[in-house]
Amino acid sequence: MILTTTPSIEGYTITGYYGIVTGETIIGANIFKDFFASITDIVGGRSSAYEKVLKEAKATALAEMEHQARAFGGNAVVGIDLDYETIRDGMLMVTASGTAVMIAKSSLA
Repeated sequence: MILTTTPSIEGYTITGYYGIVTGETIIGANIFKDFFASITDIVGGRSSAYEKVLKEAKATALAEMEHQARAFGGNAVVGIDLDYETIRDGMLMVTASGTAVMIAKSSLA
């Protein structure tokens, strides 16, 4: 399944629209990750612990959205928007939304 932030897919024609699909996930980062991330923030650099959590959350939200698109009969999702929010202490929410569509290879004229 093609997932894209663009409203169309080069080389394909959208033949059907199935509606908005979403995926959400809330992940908590544990106290040790918080501790080491705060040290990284003080001395500089990237926090690999938080980057890993962000990647996992994004992958989960996209997979949930893809599953919903398949259930609607789509074979692609266009116009995807990803949002990240922190809620409460140490909780991260990632939401993905887009439009489930049916696509077919474009014929060249």
